[in-house]
Amino acid sequence: MTTTENPAIGKDVDANGIRTNYLESGSGDEHVVLVHGSGPGVTSYANWRLVLPVLGEDFHCVAPDMVGFGYSERPENPDYSVQTWADQTLGVMDALGIGRAHMIGNSFGGAIALRLATQHPDRVDKLVLMGSMGVDFPITEGLDAVWGYDGTLEGMRSVMGYFAYDKELTGAELAQVRYEGATQPGFQESFSSMFPEPRQRWVEAMTTPEKEISALPHRALVLHGREDQVIPLSNSYKLEELLDNADLGVFSHCGHWSMIERTDDFNRLVRDFFKGD
Repeated sequence: MTTTENPAIGKDVDANGIRTNYLESGSGDEHVVLVHGSGPGVTSYANWRLVLPVLGEDFHCVAPDMVGFGYSERPENPDYSVQTWADQTLGVMDALGIGRAHMIGNSFGGAIALRLATQHPDRVDKLVLMGSMGVDFPITEGLDAVWGYDGTLEGMRSVMGYFAYDKELTGAELAQVRYEGATQPGFQESFSSMFPEPRQRWVEAMTTPEKEISALPHRALVLHGREDQVIPLSNSYKLEELLDNADLGVFSHCGHWSMIERTDDFNRLVRDFFKGD
């Protein structure tokens, strides 16, 4: 990965007209694109800092900040939608000369990966969907709180409480760091405009038709934390049913951040999945 004073800032690329910040690790002809979730103050670095160095030992990995998040562009009149984010992800691949890649999508990022795979199946190799959106479900208290983050430190402490099974992972120090990240100039303004109430409509807006998901031939690995309070475990059961060529893994004592709460297990499963037949 690029080393800067701020490790969340990597390289820039024009992706479908959007100036996109991305992190990179590894090299070679086999590529992995990692798409982050939609929490307040999220960046690719926050989601994937423990994954990129490990997968980079075997693959060329690219992790972009989606428009409106992190250090990518914040346009004046944005069209925040799953289609925009899917087109941006494909634009990153095009700009970097990546014809085909494995994809890892976390939560909101899973919905983006599914949309891209159904529209451009030839550009996606294997799929990893972790705590994924993309199918309809009644919005959880946790997701409603995450998307409704109010820009305060107290609000961040409350939001962080939904993410992890082990509350020591989401204590005052992390809340302070995420609060500082979320309240940089322009960050909270763009985030608060993405998912205004009533928020159930944004769950529905992030879906891909089940018929299109069922038509995907790709090998898929569906992962979920059993104690996830943000995206229900039933989503992953549904995706495993819909995807003909999918396997399902459920982590015990794990909330919404399996790549952080169960890092070694997550990295081993994903690397073996990508390297296998």
